[in-house]
Amino acid sequence: MELKGNLGDDKFKSLNQILERQIDADYDLGASMALAVDGEIVLDVWGGWADEEHTKPWEADTITNVWSTTKTMTAISALLLMERGSLDPDATVASYWPEFAQNGKEDIRVRHILSHTSGVSAWAQPVTTEAILDDEGATARLAAQAPWWEPGTAFGYHALNQGHLVGEVIRRIDGRGLKQFFAEDVAGPLDADFTIGSPPENHHRISNVTPPPPLPLPPDLDPESVTFKTFNGPQPEAEIAHTALWRAATIGAANGHGNARSVAKIQAVISNGGFSHGVQLLSPETIDRIFVAQPHGVDQVLMMPVRFGLGYDLAAATNSVGITSGKKCYWGGWGGSLVLNDLDNRITFTYMMNRMQAGFVGNETSIALIAALKKIVGST
Repeated sequence: MELKGNLGDDKFKSLNQILERQIDADYDLGASMALAVDGEIVLDVWGGWADEEHTKPWEADTITNVWSTTKTMTAISALLLMERGSLDPDATVASYWPEFAQNGKEDIRVRHILSHTSGVSAWAQPVTTEAILDDEGATARLAAQAPWWEPGTAFGYHALNQGHLVGEVIRRIDGRGLKQFFAEDVAGPLDADFTIGSPPENHHRISNVTPPPPLPLPPDLDPESVTFKTFNGPQPEAEIAHTALWRAATIGAANGHGNARSVAKIQAVISNGGFSHGVQLLSPETIDRIFVAQPHGVDQVLMMPVRFGLGYDLAAATNSVGITSGKKCYWGGWGGSLVLNDLDNRITFTYMMNRMQAGFVGNETSIALIAALKKIVGST
């Protein structure tokens, strides 16, 4: 199936061929890919199908749930408040959200929740999936519980709750919830088709995700381990993304809806000195704060090496998706979606898809695309 959209220059031919091949092989069902250079979209393609029955093509305005790629949007929202001088990443969370100081959390810093080092990587049991879809109740639960490790000393991926933690800080500062703040102050000015959650008027454009194989978790996990408690606090099935309740909630870690173009439009702010599509959202000085690395090592939840800064993983010499060292930051979503901001070359690359594959970060397609992109950048 031929890709549609802006195929870009001939130098991007290898990227287009990879995506076409993966769709033709039925590894990808439907997908989109975009590349921004100097804050402008130069590659914007899509192809495949929006449904498993192959009755609806993936169109220019098709969107899907992008899982943890949403975290990069929550991060930009926090950075915008840092830009305005109203959020200090070194301040305690409780200085903005006093109730959070309960049960030994009084010294947790904002940078700890942005870098997955807070000790609060999920909801304590007992908790149901329905409970985390209640925005107010879910944040109150997090405020009441104790951390699972000494804050700032170790990583533990905040898989589903990072958006609740950061979002509540944003709400206490600004008065608007994360969903509204992001829509009005980030996506709106950039005219980007990305929402946290999804309003009913967009539901007809959503391509439902196809669930992946089970997560590759060890069968003998200790129920008291951070890994076990995080993945069971709670552990919703991927099909929850098909429901109106999920789309109505504010899951700033996982229920963002968009496509590669909209993600690239927003994230190009990071790779292009704070400027994207005619809008200056951040200063270079604020963007530099992303790259103040927090303690790094093997993440207790993901069980792989990470090196988080503020809101993003900082590309290391080797990692699971093949991004090399340099001034780069990235993250992606469950099943394979990926966003890479390469500040050295002023590019943002994005890949969003509906068929989820096994694993935590990246998939076969995104790894191949990153490898091809490295060759293109190296040749320019």
